[in-house]
Amino acid sequence: MPAERISISEVTPQVDCGRWPAKACVGDRVEVGATIVRDGHEVVRAVIRYRRGSGRWREAPLVALGSDRYAGSFVVDAAGRHRFQLEAWVDRHVGWLDEHDRKVAAGQADLAGELSEGAALFGVGAIEDWRGAAAALGARDRHGSARSAPLELEVERELARSGAWYELFPRSWGGFKGVTQIVPELAELGFDVVYFPPIHPIGRTNRKGRNNTEQAEPGDVGSPWAIGGREGGHDAIHPDLGDKADLRALVADLHEHGMELALDLALQCSPDHPWLREHPEWFQHRPDGSLKYAENPPKRYQDIHNLDWDTEDRKGLWKAVLEAVLGWCELGVTVFRVDNPHTKPVPFWEWLIGEVRKRHPETVFLSEAFTRPSMMTLLGKAGFSQSYTYFTWKSTKGELVELVEQLRSWSTYLRPNLWPNTQDILHATLQEGGRPAFESRLVLAATLSPSYGIYSGFERCENVPLRPGSEEYLDSEKYELKERSLDGILLPLVKRLNEIRRAHRALTGAGLERLTWLETESEHLLAYARDLDDDVVLCVCNLDPYAMHDGVCVIPPSLGLPQTFQASDGLTGESYEWGNRNYVRLGPGQSHVLEMAR
Repeated sequence: MPAERISISEVTPQVDCGRWPAKACVGDRVEVGATIVRDGHEVVRAVIRYRRGSGRWREAPLVALGSDRYAGSFVVDAAGRHRFQLEAWVDRHVGWLDEHDRKVAAGQADLAGELSEGAALFGVGAIEDWRGAAAALGARDRHGSARSAPLELEVERELARSGAWYELFPRSWGGFKGVTQIVPELAELGFDVVYFPPIHPIGRTNRKGRNNTEQAEPGDVGSPWAIGGREGGHDAIHPDLGDKADLRALVADLHEHGMELALDLALQCSPDHPWLREHPEWFQHRPDGSLKYAENPPKRYQDIHNLDWDTEDRKGLWKAVLEAVLGWCELGVTVFRVDNPHTKPVPFWEWLIGEVRKRHPETVFLSEAFTRPSMMTLLGKAGFSQSYTYFTWKSTKGELVELVEQLRSWSTYLRPNLWPNTQDILHATLQEGGRPAFESRLVLAATLSPSYGIYSGFERCENVPLRPGSEEYLDSEKYELKERSLDGILLPLVKRLNEIRRAHRALTGAGLERLTWLETESEHLLAYARDLDDDVVLCVCNLDPYAMHDGVCVIPPSLGLPQTFQASDGLTGESYEWGNRNYVRLGPGQSHVLEMAR
């Protein structure tokens, strides 16, 4: 068999030479590119072959861009693992016609030999008939065909890329039934996901007291992350929250209001977890037989023990976790926020997420991995739908631009979810900047990324740290019961931002690749455009929570906007006539979110 004479290389999208799948969402048009080279002067044609799972192959054309580069696209219409590859071949029919026409144009008169070749190639008929048939014949006659190695694409539903998250501790709202009562309000505010910290029984041994004290007082409720008690472990519900019927009813109510529930998946155990009795081999023991509690110096977690991921019973441990996750999926929960996944083996996550998606392809996994970039990105490659980022700590213009550019370079395999605060992180910007800092951080999170979230208390501008220099909250909800209600001063801004997000696919329908930085001539004003098709949103934010600043906002021709246009501020309702250079003056922490059509 003769060697292939067509080379297909530099295929995009692909991750680490095809080791991991690239990411897309249902309805996306996946842009494909490749370098296709064949010796000589033959006409080369190429297509994309693609399919979901073991379904039938479909094809989409590739177009020559010049310099042997080809591009094309195809639309993915269902969640699940897809495959695609490129096929290229010599189009002898179009090639013969092209050579014939060039000879005629050059004035060559005797073409009898060429016409005999054409007759043999096309069959009977005149050359005029051959021209009409060339395209169809060239598609069927794939002479010298070559195919690239198949590449994979993980296609998820839209929620994997885009959503507004709200985190709350259900015990502070009256359990599952109490949360059910505020579902209509959460829907009215425009949230897509309601996220619960662990809902499991909480251990009593070494239970933490208020403000993370090592000795709990009578009545202290403990940390939800100290999972496991006499009532059960990772497959059980804390009895104070309700039961599985209550959870199923809450999930159904959220679905009726267009929202979903996310549960925390924290793979650690209190000393009272059933696994310590039933499977002591799943935990690492010291030579004296004792168990070491978890640590992340200087933080100490005396109320939990880590699992031993090198246990000889790896299959048993992995299976137990899978069964627990599938159990929650059967109750209608298909969104999980995963606690510290970077401290567990990446092959485990690749296996677990793959096994869950075989049964529930709609499942979304959010990675809470505040760690090295290489590990954050590896978790994204291994299957996590999206990831927390270091946005929480980035407050200056330079820091934010650097962060977004880094995230943009990872867009093939990592989707960001921006949180201005979490139950663990109260950044100095919020501690010191007051309401203006909360407002600017909220606008940035909601407009820079398709996914963002806030932890309850943010809307009240809660900003008192445990002590100077600490990022822990004073009287943290992690260790005590609070009485919460939806009455924060920032809720109108939250609602308006979520309305703007739902009205503009430019903010939610694509990743950070559809972001353009805008010059402001000020270190305090951060400006950017988000665009998709004919939809454009311009954002200008004063990063300084203490002072008013002015500058300009320069609109580049690449955005395709007119020389002058009307821009309506979605936050205030005011309308402005803008052009190439626009004077901007914003109060402390204030922003423009300008809506327009291109």
